[in-house]
Amino acid sequence: MQIPYSHAREAQPASAAGQYRTLWRWHFYAGLFVMPWLMVLAVTGTLYVFQPQIEPWLYHDRFVVAPSDAPRIAQQTLMERAAASLPARSQISSVEVNRDPARSAEFIFRLPNGERESVYLNPYTGAVLGTLSVEHRLMAQARALHRSLMLGKPGELLMELAGCWTLVMLVTGLALWWPRAGATWANAVRPRLQLRGRPLLRNLHGVAGLWLAAGGLAFVLSGLPWSGSWGAQFKVLTSKVGMGSPPGVWGEAPVRSQVPTQPMKMDDLPIAQIPWAVGNTTVPESAPPAAHDMAAMPGMANMDGMQGMTHTGHDAHGTQGPQSSKSAHSAQGNSDEHAEHTGHGGAARGGLTPAALRAQGALPIDDVMTIASRLGVDSGYSLVVPKRPNGVYTVSYFPADPKAERTIHIDQYSGRVLRDIDYNAYGAVAQAVSYGTALHMGRYFGLANQWLCALISMGLFAMAVTGAVMWWMRRPARSLGAPARAQSRPPMRGWTFGMVALGCVFPLMGATMALVWAGDRAVFGRRANG
Repeated sequence: MQIPYSHAREAQPASAAGQYRTLWRWHFYAGLFVMPWLMVLAVTGTLYVFQPQIEPWLYHDRFVVAPSDAPRIAQQTLMERAAASLPARSQISSVEVNRDPARSAEFIFRLPNGERESVYLNPYTGAVLGTLSVEHRLMAQARALHRSLMLGKPGELLMELAGCWTLVMLVTGLALWWPRAGATWANAVRPRLQLRGRPLLRNLHGVAGLWLAAGGLAFVLSGLPWSGSWGAQFKVLTSKVGMGSPPGVWGEAPVRSQVPTQPMKMDDLPIAQIPWAVGNTTVPESAPPAAHDMAAMPGMANMDGMQGMTHTGHDAHGTQGPQSSKSAHSAQGNSDEHAEHTGHGGAARGGLTPAALRAQGALPIDDVMTIASRLGVDSGYSLVVPKRPNGVYTVSYFPADPKAERTIHIDQYSGRVLRDIDYNAYGAVAQAVSYGTALHMGRYFGLANQWLCALISMGLFAMAVTGAVMWWMRRPARSLGAPARAQSRPPMRGWTFGMVALGCVFPLMGATMALVWAGDRAVFGRRANG
């Protein structure tokens, strides 16, 4: 942002004018880098915020059914009918459980070609309503653009950098527009619509920035914990100090001995959204039927008490999957974290058809849904189906109210609850991230939250556009058009300390800040001296 030129500014001491030019220069560099990516984030974020309204409208023939007083068909039966409509050997991945009488039943399968597809059925008649690609539907594309520009890991790092540099842009913009030298707050917060041309754009840019700064900062700070690089390390750090993921879910207490292997984590499961706090938690394993038989033998009844079982969030029903503490912690640093309100790809560790799942003795999904309902989770959750004989059913409940979040792992044979994690088990930072996520995604206080997020996003989009137009209007031909450097180095110890601290907190941004500073001195400093 740039503050309007005034005679009062001309009369400022040289040190203040130098500070202004230095801040303006950093604001310019930040804006030049951020502008295109901020536009992408604003548009895709606004689309995603209205997902609950857009998808039922866009896919009305598959999402919406006529409510009926007729009994609903068993989910197990519907799942098998869905499988029959797909190519042979399609593997069931998860069930989207929604008890709304006007919503269809949704089952997600992995096809033989590796792609995932949702099948929609009428829960009253069993008729197949149609299918949708999980990866290629509109909201999945919006998520992928929002997270990584569909460029994989390089795109994730680029969007993370864009978020970090947005902090620089907002903070320097606030400093530039802050009233000083006789200026009043009335002029700072009120648009001057009588202006024309570039002065009008500059005024609208600055006023909008002042009004939107808090929302923009909230967006960035609530989104960065989901980023692929900094967010992943932040999650590990907060968990190690007891303020992130629930304690006792990193593999410290194995169920039984086994050859060390990389454990499956919640972030590996094929579901679009999970609570941030549980992404790094290990998924426990079901005891094979033979183990259940042994538990009934004389002398084996008390074996559970000898295995060091722990439970997080509720009374002890079970424990985490078997692996050594060493292997669990080494896996933390290698995982691909995010979830942004972004899809989890899911580790392709096998899979089962509904027929194979039934043949190995797994509980029908209706029984699992009954167990979840008894625990207080009745609708609006994802039910992940076991992928192998020692897999578990996982209930992932990610509602609008963070305090209601639940993650429940259930033995696929016995129905025993192996782990039940709720909001109260999260550390303080994880609880804050949960609230930030709910607000960021426009879910926490309903439609008003959605429109507030859309207003902030589109406001930031407009600021990016006006900033680009102003730059283009004042940019000399065949020149970058950066603001002139201060003739002498102004005293900016506080700002320097703040920028260095920001670079230490966000190392990727710190490295690029150092590159920008060095490049600016090398190129423009040499020209000025010449």
